[in-house]
Amino acid sequence: MPKRKLRFRKTTPREPALCGRLALITGANRGIGLAIARALAHEGCNLIITGRDERALAKARTELEKLQPAKLNLQVLAQSGDVRSPDSVDYLFALVRGLHMPLDILINNAGIGHPNRAVNELPYPTWNEVIDTNLNGLFLMTQAALAVMKRGSTIVNNLSIAAERVFPGSAAYNASKHGALGFTNTLREELRPKGIRVIALMPGATDTAIWNTLWPKAPRRKMLSAEAVARVVVGALRLPENTTLEKIVVMPSSGTL
Repeated sequence: MPKRKLRFRKTTPREPALCGRLALITGANRGIGLAIARALAHEGCNLIITGRDERALAKARTELEKLQPAKLNLQVLAQSGDVRSPDSVDYLFALVRGLHMPLDILINNAGIGHPNRAVNELPYPTWNEVIDTNLNGLFLMTQAALAVMKRGSTIVNNLSIAAERVFPGSAAYNASKHGALGFTNTLREELRPKGIRVIALMPGATDTAIWNTLWPKAPRRKMLSAEAVARVVVGALRLPENTTLEKIVVMPSSGTL
């Protein structure tokens, strides 16, 4: 992807809470990640978006640049990468450090599912790929981000309601999300004295491409929209820094599928 010299604009006290803030979103080229990026663009955030699909990422960057208020001279940095790779994560955060401003918001959204399989039929490579993306990737991104986050920053981990519930046939996905919730809860306690908020985002069934893998015939019309989830996330980010908010559960009006 072509390199560009970016000048990220900082917020001033008279502007809305999120205006001029720097937000990094993983898995931002589609689904909930892209919806959150769109919502933050409307709020006037500088954005760093990352994902594995370079073409989709470039398309997302073009869209997000058009959404931001022109008068604010904000920027969007799109960098393809893989949250499972320490080298890829290190390269991304070398770019972040080059901006010479703190990271205010980290949205750990990247995640994958797997076809419905009982444990005795689940291939180990599938198990490993899901755990590597949904749990190891979460750890790598968060650990790297902490070096560039200060008091008043917020980390949002997109976990899904599978972090607290069990869905037969989704052993790897369930395990990754349960583990991610344990990680998120531990992280929150470690960062509480440093004034960095950690929020577990637990949306119910949301109409995104992950269902093509999990349940191709799922009733999409009964699901949440990615935009609805994004609105809730932005609402949480707008809250005062001293607000205690540990978990966001968003469910479709029709309940479970």
